Amino acid sequence: MTYQVSEKIKNRLAALTADEKVQKALAFIKDDRDTILDKQCELTLIPAPTHHEAEKAKRFLEMMQEEGLEGYIDEYGNAVAVRKGTGGGKTVLVEGHLDTVFPLDTKLEIIREDGYIKCPGIVDDTRGLASVLSTIRALNAAGIETKGDIHFVGTVQEEGTGALKGMKYYVEHHPELDASISVDGDGWSDITFEATGIQTYEVVFHGVGGHAYGAFGKVANPIHAAGRAIAKISDFVVPNEPRTSFAVTNLEAGSYSAVHSIVPECTIRFNFRSNDQGELEKLREKIFAAIDEACREETARWGMDTITYTVKHICDVSAGSQDPHTAIVEGAVSVAEFLGDGATLSKGGSTNCNRAIEAGLQAVCLGGGRNYSADCHTLNEKFLIDGAYKGCQAAMLLAVLCAGTDTAESIIE
Repeated sequence: MTYQVSEKIKNRLAALTADEKVQKALAFIKDDRDTILDKQCELTLIPAPTHHEAEKAKRFLEMMQEEGLEGYIDEYGNAVAVRKGTGGGKTVLVEGHLDTVFPLDTKLEIIREDGYIKCPGIVDDTRGLASVLSTIRALNAAGIETKGDIHFVGTVQEEGTGALKGMKYYVEHHPELDASISVDGDGWSDITFEATGIQTYEVVFHGVGGHAYGAFGKVANPIHAAGRAIAKISDFVVPNEPRTSFAVTNLEAGSYSAVHSIVPECTIRFNFRSNDQGELEKLREKIFAAIDEACREETARWGMDTITYTVKHICDVSAGSQDPHTAIVEGAVSVAEFLGDGATLSKGGSTNCNRAIEAGLQAVCLGGGRNYSADCHTLNEKFLIDGAYKGCQAAMLLAVLCAGTDTAESIIE
């Protein structure tokens, strides 16, 4: 069935985009493209792996302050600036995350060629930060006053073991928020409005250990117990809908110098996800039942000592969903259509939008550029320049639609 935007949303966007100030802001964003790209490149060259975002947060805050906003670094490390509204509107969060997946010693070099800017982190998610700055600059340049306050934030700890915790902290400590717009990834008309649940664990199998020959038959082997568990997990069948996944992602044990030893412990780490919280919980129960069974089997195989295990919970993000006709989702679709592209609604997703949905906010995540293969999370990451300014226009329009103006009331009830 074709997605239909309500007349209310269409009418409010039409009223907003007929405003001369909004037209001026849209034109400004297009003309300001090179300035924003320069800021994007400057921020990209500041190393910011998860848990090491402080320097990038400081510079990003300075950039927002240079646009006339007062700001601060909050207790968790997020860079925050609030643009006050005139009153009577809705409070909106517009954010991009500061961290990247690349280690501190990664070579960061801006290369411009073939219509692209190439550098690790240039898209995910430094482009999100650039879109935040672009929105601030356009609102100021056009003199747009929103009724609601807009919180502009560079969040920490989105990637990997960060588990979206910077965003989690921010939404939990700002109950005044009504709506959230994250900018992350490449395609500005690709709209994420659901949250994929994520759980990641570390399990350490413990045994006695010993000589590979001398202790053989006298001790159980933690690596073998881990192998039994992995084999059982690998045979699981999970539903395609709701999309559910699992993977053992790390296995560590012993050392090369102890190649002739039965190890006293073996570590595995595994990640599993689902767009449905119920499926996520069922999968966790199955995984740990498999680990229990594997330890019992390895113990019974030798009958000499007992394999035990300990658990560390690394990451826990709840699955969540919104009605696809929630006002902010319809607003995002209408904005994409206004800018001349058909919107794509993505089911599930692992973005800071997850934490906003978890907190009960209307929320979406938009990409910051054109729909294309950006090679995110690889050393070949690249940003397509042509037409990318529309990502900034989309973020700005949706933020104003949600906050409300004298011309167009907020779409958020």
